[in-house]
This record gives sequence, structure tokens and C-alpha cells, in this order.
Amino acid sequence: MTIRLLPAQLVNRIAAGEVVERPAAALKELIENALDASSTRIEVTLRDGGQSLIRVVDNGSGMDPDELVLAIERHATSKLPDEDLWNIHSFGFRGEALPSIGSVARMSITSRKRGADEAWLLTVEGGVVSPLRPASLTEGTCVEVRDLFFATPARLKFLKSQRTESEAAREIVEKLAMAHPGIAFILQEDERRPVQFLLSPQLIDPEQMMQERLSAVLGAEFMENAVPLDCVREGLALRGYAGLPTWHRPTTRQQYLFVNGRPVRDRVLLGALRGAYGDLLPSGRHPAVVLFLSVPVRDVDVNVHPTKAEVRFRDAAMVRGLIVAGIRHALEPAAQFTTSTLAPTAIGQFQAEPYVPSCGAFCHQHSIFAESLSAQSDFLPMARVAPQGDLGDQFVSFSDPVGSGGSTGGRTVLQPPVGRLGAAVAQVHGTFIVAQTAESLLIIDQHAAHERIVYEQMKQAWVKGDIKRQILLIPEIVDMDEARAARLLAAAAELEKLGLVVEAFGGASVLVREVPSLLGQSDVKSLIKDIAEELAEFENSRLIEVKLEALCARMACHGSVRSGRALNSHEMNALLRQMEETPNTGQCNHGRPTYVEMSLSDLQKLFDRR
Repeated sequence: MTIRLLPAQLVNRIAAGEVVERPAAALKELIENALDASSTRIEVTLRDGGQSLIRVVDNGSGMDPDELVLAIERHATSKLPDEDLWNIHSFGFRGEALPSIGSVARMSITSRKRGADEAWLLTVEGGVVSPLRPASLTEGTCVEVRDLFFATPARLKFLKSQRTESEAAREIVEKLAMAHPGIAFILQEDERRPVQFLLSPQLIDPEQMMQERLSAVLGAEFMENAVPLDCVREGLALRGYAGLPTWHRPTTRQQYLFVNGRPVRDRVLLGALRGAYGDLLPSGRHPAVVLFLSVPVRDVDVNVHPTKAEVRFRDAAMVRGLIVAGIRHALEPAAQFTTSTLAPTAIGQFQAEPYVPSCGAFCHQHSIFAESLSAQSDFLPMARVAPQGDLGDQFVSFSDPVGSGGSTGGRTVLQPPVGRLGAAVAQVHGTFIVAQTAESLLIIDQHAAHERIVYEQMKQAWVKGDIKRQILLIPEIVDMDEARAARLLAAAAELEKLGLVVEAFGGASVLVREVPSLLGQSDVKSLIKDIAEELAEFENSRLIEVKLEALCARMACHGSVRSGRALNSHEMNALLRQMEETPNTGQCNHGRPTYVEMSLSDLQKLFDRR
């Protein structure tokens, strides 16, 4: 076939397929141009999800007539001061955006350069450029894009519903508004109420501006359940907010990642995010984060993707390490807390239709209750009390863990040391511990809490290479199918690092000789079978660390206090103290919350006392 050059209009339409695949993509290009023009206020108007109209008005530096003509030429740019492709400090670079949009839509650009006496208008329709003519406009630029893809109607059938396209456009505005809290954004869609992200004149601190903008975009609930992070390493800077592990989401939609102010969906960053939250989230759930990564311009390539949705780092390992370490360091003091949304949910479960008994029924119940109290002369403030010493050495010993006893009316009342999680007052259904502080009431899941404690202890011992093992008096023989047995024996060396010694025992059986001391009197057979299942998920994984952490989690689950086990006051308070001293105790190994805290004021409201 004969090689020939393509016409300019066809080249522009091909470029439009890469850069402007939907209205939201065109909107992103136009807003980024406004940002590069040093605008402080950007107004966006959409009709029919952006298909009928996209209008972006800014108060930036504007363009003179000569610049206006060059703006619609391919590869004409104000973004590069020289021929150095790595010296990119602005959002735009590729010259395809405006000419590509003009080749598939009806576009008009009105601009007035700052300090100029008049504005100028340039129109492009299906790639055909009309002559410049004078116009009326205050300083800045107004770009209108009408009938997107009218020149390429085949692309219209690839658009989603109007609602979906509208949501995508709004998401673009929200992301750029988060990245630039010092700029006001206004979005008007059809006849809906405008969405406004304005500036508070009294705010001059960048951090306060960022907090206000994130609250406006994501809601106050996000800020209540997120912790700030700010770290620097070898020229890289990471700041933003990381959501608490217990405030997880069903999708990744609330993961906002920015590199040098650009919103991206980069695989390196997403992988680092998964690694940072690793064992803190339930399976299938995702963290909510807003991360701003600043990288020297020569250490990141922003032109590996037509719409710059992806970037390439010179040192991806350094970036990943910064994100993982930064998030974990920020979460470390906060991971002992659970999300603030649990308390209202718990309070709501107590709400019920008021029951007003008859006088006869009330008197009868009152008399029974009085008789019950008189019969319990040694009534203790514990719902269930078990003999002490049931857990043996599984709890870390404390100085005077029981506290001093005081005699009150012939009854001995325990006074345990009180920390952040207060003192235990009862155990409910052998599963939940009720504790109180000066200002709140807590309900703790004993199995989930102790599971996290054992897991963190195992991880620390594993890192130090100091997992203590106990030899079984009678080795345990576990029968399973050959595939599971082979998988288990193949991981024998890794299991030994965790204090679990297994050997082949002919056929499809394995022999267990030693187990970690931390597990106590656990069901060895169930543990081994569960580990064999766990290994199936990591069969093709070379990430030994991930595999060992998963095994630690599985073993901790078997070695922790089970639901239904009665605990005495000594054991319950020891568990609370350990929770205060152990990292990440706000959630168990599976990411579920370990406790719910309800403030005293909420409880008083529940009973109409406030």
C-alpha cells in the first residue's frame, strides 16, 4: 500500500479519540488550562452531562489575538519554556487538547489578556477555524464547547447515560478542587443547584484551607475518620489524609491520588496503598484516602498516558516505600480507635417504641426485682464472673493488675487501673466486655481484640526472629488430601519461622511437632487445616512477607480468646490494658472493629436526660 500523510483534520480527530473520549475528559483539559493561567476562580457550566454544552470561565491571565490563534494549533504550547521535555511545571503540555476538541465539536474561545483594552473571539467548528473578531469579556478566558462529537457521530454511541457522564464531569471538578484549595470552583449543571467550593476570606493557612476544601468535597464524616500525614524523604514529599482502617469502603472511589497536583490512577501508588493497609482491612474492602505526592519534575514522566491518568517514576521503589511508611506512621497512634460512625449506629439499635406497662404489671415486676436484689446480698458489678487464672500467661502481666480492693457494705468491689479504655464492668453473653470511662461507655468484642493482640505479638516476634515454641507432648497427626498436604509441606520452612514445625507422615498426613507458645491450648488440627487453605490463596505468590503475615493472622485467630468464654474482672481489665499498649487494636486481623464507644452525652440523649 502507498504511504501518505493524513489530512490535518483527520489527525486531529484521531488525537481526539485519545484525549477526549468523553465530556469529562474535555472538561479536565479546559480546567487545567485555566489553572495554568493563574486563575483564582473557575466557573463550569454543563448541559446534558456535557454533551450539549461545556463552558469554562476563568479570571486568569487571558490571551492576546496572536496567542489565541496559536492555541488551536497542534503542539503549540505555553507549557514548555524550552525544548526540555522533562522541564514541565504546569498541567498542560500536549498540543492536541484544544485542536482535538475543535475538530469534533463546535468550540468558541473568548479571551482578554490581563491589562488589555478588549477581548477577542475565535470559533472552531468541526475543525474549520473562523476569523478572529472583537468580543466583550472581562479579564480572563471563556471556552464554550457545544455539540461534542457532532463531527464524529459514531463516538456518540460509546457515551454512557447522561447521569453517568454528569457524575464523571463532577468528579473531575471535585478532584481538581481538592488539589487546589486556594482556588474557587463553581459547577452549574442543567437546572440543578450550583455546587460551590468557595474560599473563606479568614483562612490564610494552607492546611486549614485544605481541611475546609476536603470537608466541602468529601463531607465532614471523612475528616472525622481520617488522620493527617506529612512526611519527606530524599526530595519526595507526601501529605494528605488517610482514613481509619475501620472506616473502609466497598469500592476504591474514595481513593484520591495526586502527583504534583495532577489526579492520577497509577498502579504503583495503588499497590503501595494496598500494602500500607495490608492486614488492617477486611477482604474486599478499601481504604479512603487523599494523598498528595510531590516529586521533582525530572523524577516523574507525566506523558506516558494521553490524558496523564498514569505517570512513570524514576524510582518507583522509593515512592512506594514513602507511601507505605507514611501511612503506617500516621495510622499508628490512630489505629487503636474505631470509626466515629459506629456509635450513632449502635445508639440507633437501642431506639425502640416506648413501652408503658399497666400499674399492676409494673408493681408486679417491681416486687420481683426487689426480691431478687434482697436475695443477692453479695451482688457484684459483673454480669458474669469466672474463676481467675483461666487465661494463664496469655495476658501480659501488669503491676497490680487487679488493683486495690475496698470494702463497701460488706462487699468487695474491684478497682482496676483505668486507662484510655476505662475499666471493665461486665461481660455480656460470654462475648462482649462492657467498660466505662469518665465520659463514655465501651462495648468490646473480646475475641476480635485479643486476636489483634496475639497477631501483633507474633509479628514482632517474627521480625526479631524470636518466636518461642513449645514441643507437643504427643505430636498431632492431621489427615488431609494430598494437594493440601503437599502445599503445607512445601511451606514448612516458612512455617518454622512462625514457630510451627510440621513433617510428612506418609500419604496425605502431616505431623505437627511444635507450635508457637503464644497460641496456648489451641485446636492444632483446625489450625493446620485452615493454614493449608490459606496457603492456597498464596500458592503463586512470591511475596513471602505477605504470605507470612496471612499465616500469622490465621494462627492468631486460633490462639485468641474465643467467643463464649467467661472472663473474670482481672482478665477483662488486663485485656483492656493490652489493647491500649498494642498497635492497630481498633480492628481485628480481618478488619472488623474491636469495640464501639458511645459518649455519655449520647447515652443521656437516649434517655431524654439532655
